[in-house]
Amino acid sequence: MDYVHGYNPKENIRLQDQASTLAELLHHDTHYPVGSRVLEAGCGVGAQTVTLAANSPDALFTSIDISESSIAQAKQKIADAGYRNVTFRQADIFNLDFQPQSFDHIFVCFVLEHLPRPIDALTSLNKLLKPNGTITVIEGDHGSTFFHPDSDSAHKAIKSLSTMQARSGGNANIGRQLYPLLTSAGFDSVCVSPRLVYVDSSKPHLVEGFTKNTFTAMIEGVRESVISANLIDEKTFDSGVKALYRTTESDGVFCYTFFKAIAIKK
Repeated sequence: MDYVHGYNPKENIRLQDQASTLAELLHHDTHYPVGSRVLEAGCGVGAQTVTLAANSPDALFTSIDISESSIAQAKQKIADAGYRNVTFRQADIFNLDFQPQSFDHIFVCFVLEHLPRPIDALTSLNKLLKPNGTITVIEGDHGSTFFHPDSDSAHKAIKSLSTMQARSGGNANIGRQLYPLLTSAGFDSVCVSPRLVYVDSSKPHLVEGFTKNTFTAMIEGVRESVISANLIDEKTFDSGVKALYRTTESDGVFCYTFFKAIAIKK
């Protein structure tokens, strides 16, 4: 898996900002029963793990990630928060050594977009669920981005990131595909709900937390990579980022849609 945003302190901060800003939108309905065993597949630096642990303090979480450095940061974040219901393991989502039917529930957030074979990953995870266990998957969709004032250069900057992600085997527009992906992987009763982030100047916490510190920071973070790959020229990219910041002014509007799917093992 090629994480196009990179492993660095700025990306760590962006992920934390994203998680805290979107916690209510994405996780107000994420709760697991007392004593249930939950696998968090692709925990990264623990940005979502903290919310999971807080929302379900009596569930037992096993959080895995392929990156050793991310696991170390996630462990520290959970320790600092004082939660004791999470254990961590470095592991590859395509090569997990858990016994079949080891978990009551599985949680996957912002992972499938980076995988070259998302159906294979979901099929592998399906085997780890107990009968009637659930999987929860959350993904974004960069194609759902729209804003005012509109800007052709901003759309091109966003597209450059999506193209780079596609070249590495990922899919920045995967949110819209959760239903067919989960059904193809053998899950039943798939229910997908769009989670729209709408931002205007009456929502200053979202202007800062999402438009600036989450989305625009994500685009800015790939500047050197997309320019070096000749996916966009420097002038157009910088103009696009400037236009995204322009949407945070008093007359600006920014919208983005996440998709949350919950399905059951047959």
